Amino acid sequence: MAKLLKNLWYGLDLTRKIILNLVFFLILFAIISAIISSGDKQGVEKGIALVLKPEGNIVEQLTYKDPVDQAMQEATGNNDNPETLLYDLIEAIQNAKDDNRITAMVISTKYFWGSGVTKLQDLAVAIEDFKKSGKKVIAFDDNFSQHQYYLASQADEIYMSPNGMVFLTGFSRVGTYFKSLLDNLDVNMHVFKVGTYKSAVEPFIRDNMSEEAKEANRAWLADLWEGFTQDVAARRSMTKDDLLAYIDNYKDALTQYQGDAAKLAVDKGLIDQLTTRIEFREKMIALVGQDDKHKSFKQISHQAYLKAIRSPIPYVNPHSQKVAVITAKGEILDGEHKEGVIGGETVARLIRKTRSNDKVKAIVLRVDSGGGSAFASELIREELVKAQEDGIKVVASMGDVAASGGYWISATADEIWAMPTTITGSIGIFGMIPTFEKTLNKYGVFRDGVGTTRYANPVDIGQPLKPEVAEIIQTSIEAGYEEFLALVAKGRGMTRDEVDKIAQGRVWSGKQAHEFGLIDQLGSLNDAIASAAKLANLENYDTWYVKRELSEKELFLKQLLDTSVVKDKLDIKAQPQKPNLKNALMNQFNQSLDELTKWNDPNHAYASCFCEVQ
Repeated sequence: MAKLLKNLWYGLDLTRKIILNLVFFLILFAIISAIISSGDKQGVEKGIALVLKPEGNIVEQLTYKDPVDQAMQEATGNNDNPETLLYDLIEAIQNAKDDNRITAMVISTKYFWGSGVTKLQDLAVAIEDFKKSGKKVIAFDDNFSQHQYYLASQADEIYMSPNGMVFLTGFSRVGTYFKSLLDNLDVNMHVFKVGTYKSAVEPFIRDNMSEEAKEANRAWLADLWEGFTQDVAARRSMTKDDLLAYIDNYKDALTQYQGDAAKLAVDKGLIDQLTTRIEFREKMIALVGQDDKHKSFKQISHQAYLKAIRSPIPYVNPHSQKVAVITAKGEILDGEHKEGVIGGETVARLIRKTRSNDKVKAIVLRVDSGGGSAFASELIREELVKAQEDGIKVVASMGDVAASGGYWISATADEIWAMPTTITGSIGIFGMIPTFEKTLNKYGVFRDGVGTTRYANPVDIGQPLKPEVAEIIQTSIEAGYEEFLALVAKGRGMTRDEVDKIAQGRVWSGKQAHEFGLIDQLGSLNDAIASAAKLANLENYDTWYVKRELSEKELFLKQLLDTSVVKDKLDIKAQPQKPNLKNALMNQFNQSLDELTKWNDPNHAYASCFCEVQ
């Protein structure tokens, strides 16, 4: 019996191994086939139109998503929070310019939700360069929101549905405030801060925006709006005053046009021609030819185009001298974190890896962050300083936002670049600890105990904050502010008092920051890369975009669940939907409260700027 069972087990185990090996080789074959097919350059038909079709928000770095979750979302055509990488769009545009298979470019904004102004300006530069090839750029949509219209305005011709409208609203900074709610819940918010304008704590201690915050916000919003309106007016061959008149008088003008918003947009020069989808399709077929399979014009999306022109295996020349680009995007948190937030340990390790490569002569830190943990920010800055000590030039390039902790990690770079519409500054620091003793006591829950010193169990959210502990935290916050001033003064060649005058937690536009000396140069990421190479005396070099290495599990799942292959096979067309009003309000509420749970600075000290633009 024992021998029989042993043989039976051996047979079952052998069968299991054979099946697993078969499954493994089938998966391996599928992955290799997908890689080979993705590199097939014959997929770009001659005479085709490149369709630039961003989905969701345009970002500096894609937020990490679990490969299984992403595969399920995209395979079912249900992508809740889509993102489009800025540099994918730019790469597609740059390659299409000199690709004789591409004869035109179409900008489709239907599923584009929004972006910061600096990203829109980077795209505008790439599209303007594309036009030098003599190829036509055409934009079409049923309606145009503000960000959609900026992108569409870069085209040679803009077409819109006869039932559409162009509604430009200007910029705003609106927050959600919880003081009364917290009071009703008997929550004690213990706030420690330095800086008259450090308004990041206001949602938790006020029910409205302070006058100081309004003053600062109006100033930098005005600069962003100036850049936006100037760009759009120039692209449409109209004056800025004409554009502002269209916006300011929209209600009265719409009444005069009896509600015909589309005709109003045409008459005021914002739209070239009104066409239905059918008419636009026929117009494009006349321009580039017909795709018989899909009964439309010959076209290729920028995603499919990149898949066709990119090498299936990324290659970094090990022998060339390099300018390394490291992206720091999102909230700065202590510890290890994946893309979407900036992990202090994660980014510090990337910098350490980069500076240990003897071919790297310069590092460009691309920052798109409103800050976060002061401790994590300092970890990142220290690694950059060590790179400088090793003889590597360090240049900071600011995207939409590089404020508070985002400015902290940039401050001592050899050179700082930003766009005029970058949000920066906010040199200040704060701490915040909620305690719930009143709430708990109200329902009959109490906490009590003993300790060996007066500082035992210093922070207990179920007990009142000890006055001596509060004093320690406030002293630490003040010391942190002085440290912030000192490193900015050293990095910018200013005195402590000179920095203090423009600090105090106040937010500035890149244009203002340049005037004050917080920024060295105004320009794009490409400008910063070129400047870094010049500082390092490099004439011939490669640009190396340094990224976190995926774990073996992440890499395997990503290749196995290549959603682009699934969507191509099933002909799935994901259609991301804009958040409705209810979801938008709930998201604002959840994001604000979520800050309290994510903040993990060991010293409860934060350099953070709540400066989103609506």
